Amino acid sequence: MEKLNNKKAFRAAIGFLKPKLIDAYIIRKFLGTFFFCIVLILTIAVVFDFAEKIDNFMEKQAPVKAIIFEYYMNFIPYFAMLFAPLFVFIAVIFFTSKMAVSTEIIAILNCGMSFRRMMWPYFLSAFVIATFTFVLTNFVIPKSNLIRMDFEDKYYHSSNKRITVENIHRQVSKDILVYMGTFNPLSQRGQNFTIEKVDSGKLISKLSATSVTYDTAKHKWTALNYYIREIKGNEEIITKGKQIDTTLNKIQPDDFSRDPDFVGTMTSRELEDYIKLLRLQGSDELKLFLIEKYRRFANPFAVFILTLIGVSLSSRKIRGGIGMNIGIGLGLSFSYILFLQFASQFCLKGNLGPMLAMWIPNIIYSLIGLVLYKLAPK
Repeated sequence: MEKLNNKKAFRAAIGFLKPKLIDAYIIRKFLGTFFFCIVLILTIAVVFDFAEKIDNFMEKQAPVKAIIFEYYMNFIPYFAMLFAPLFVFIAVIFFTSKMAVSTEIIAILNCGMSFRRMMWPYFLSAFVIATFTFVLTNFVIPKSNLIRMDFEDKYYHSSNKRITVENIHRQVSKDILVYMGTFNPLSQRGQNFTIEKVDSGKLISKLSATSVTYDTAKHKWTALNYYIREIKGNEEIITKGKQIDTTLNKIQPDDFSRDPDFVGTMTSRELEDYIKLLRLQGSDELKLFLIEKYRRFANPFAVFILTLIGVSLSSRKIRGGIGMNIGIGLGLSFSYILFLQFASQFCLKGNLGPMLAMWIPNIIYSLIGLVLYKLAPK
């Protein structure tokens, strides 16, 4: 009897998931509208971006080939993936509203297909887009971002983009702490430099120097006008000198002057390794990189949430037609993006954890999606 029930349940599941003609129709509509929205919005974005930057390109004599292949061929996928959940939402709202206005949704439900079953091709399409987004965001776009940012540094940004960094604290390893009062990325020179070596919370030695420079040939940091204090039991040894090479092999000048956009140039593996290094160094930038790490997982998941909201919202034929649904949908999608930005700032400036900051919008809008699903026509 139990085996018979299991067979019936299995057949029911197979019947539920068995492809139907309407599934192919919805998937074609979903993906077709999604890519149409991307092409349309990206065309507008490229036109406006080019109009804004054309003076800089001409002033710095940027080659046409570099503008097309190094900049815009890498700008397009970056911008597309940045707003992929928004494009999904607009696509779902648009074509589902058209189906509702044409009474296609009513016809589907009257033919015996449940609303839950009708969601199956929507989520299958969302899975394709979410997988595509995840792979591009974690492995492809970081490399293209690096090319795009190199182009911007060469032909768009001013030469004085980088400024002096102040009050730098780093933990090089478990027992070595570094402090630098100021650091100039252009001259690669720092002022008021100290290295402290500790053991179980006790100071073992301390090197202080008026300045420190990075030797690009030797790949070493050299302290100038240094003063070393070593503590051995009850004995204290003082050493002074004009110049000495340090052992800061794990720290490079770029570690003190990273552009905030640098986080977008790292693949998933590189990002994970760099986060481990920042934890060890006790860097203030750690939150920024953790936000990026969790955002790369939260954004693909948002595709499913916004798909659920879009279908539930636009499957009912309402007075005002497609325009009303699109207006409500745009309001919800922009509020989602705004909520995400607020959460990021609360994390960077406050005590909100990076993981929670990136997943709070998904949690809240998942609840909104479930409520709308309950209210959708069945």
